[in-house]
Amino acid sequence: MVMGPSLCAEASEDPGVDTNGFIRCAPRDPIGPEFLDLLKDVCATLDAQVGPLLHSLYVYGSVATGKANPFVSDLDLSMVLQRPATTPELAAIESARIALEKRHPEVVKVDFDIGVLADVLSPSRELDWGYWLKHHCRCVLGEDLSERFEPFKPSRAIAQALNGDFEVVLDKYAERIATLDEGAQSASLQREAARKLIRSTNILRSSEDQTWPVSLQAHHAAFQRRFPSMGEEVDFFMREATDPTAAREQFVRRLRGFTNWMSRCAEQERE
Repeated sequence: MVMGPSLCAEASEDPGVDTNGFIRCAPRDPIGPEFLDLLKDVCATLDAQVGPLLHSLYVYGSVATGKANPFVSDLDLSMVLQRPATTPELAAIESARIALEKRHPEVVKVDFDIGVLADVLSPSRELDWGYWLKHHCRCVLGEDLSERFEPFKPSRAIAQALNGDFEVVLDKYAERIATLDEGAQSASLQREAARKLIRSTNILRSSEDQTWPVSLQAHHAAFQRRFPSMGEEVDFFMREATDPTAAREQFVRRLRGFTNWMSRCAEQERE
């Protein structure tokens, strides 16, 4: 699938901020009725499996914004724990995740991001956890910690806090894809890696930029405007983020090449 000019233009025209310059919060459209039973099951299952260890639970992504499509979208959840989980408790959480995934084919995958309350509320984590909860998450269980944070304005510091790990994460994706067993399907991993890469390009934003990309398409358009010479490469990953069809070897080669290029650019920005 080739990105059409109208889609890129639409994304580029959306500044992603309100009239006061604050980053807009994710839309709160009604969650699709196809996913309500799933969310009820998630809350009941985690309450039973994790119990008092769980402080609060949040949904983000397409399900949270009411844009999800049954049998196509993932269910993305952020989980805040009262304290660090023990090894058996982490195993119980993973067991619950797998069971939910098997019971609910209406989503392709169930993902948990796990944080600890003390870290989430630490001033040193305000730009990642604070921003994330305030602008992307909907609380579905427990105390809504997003209410403890004020809205944020665009900054390179937030982009760095969210995606400063891009080199490590993308290298791991490249290694996993490259070492899959012969005949194994890599499409889902390629999709995940491409989406992480496109979002990570926001760390190369200008320090004067007061807009904020609110979608994958907006990240793509913003990068195209600043680095037109890399347009063909980022177009490749945009296609892979929605319809991953590239050969595994080609994808890994281009992923590693783009990651190395971003690392050099990020280093130059720091100098």
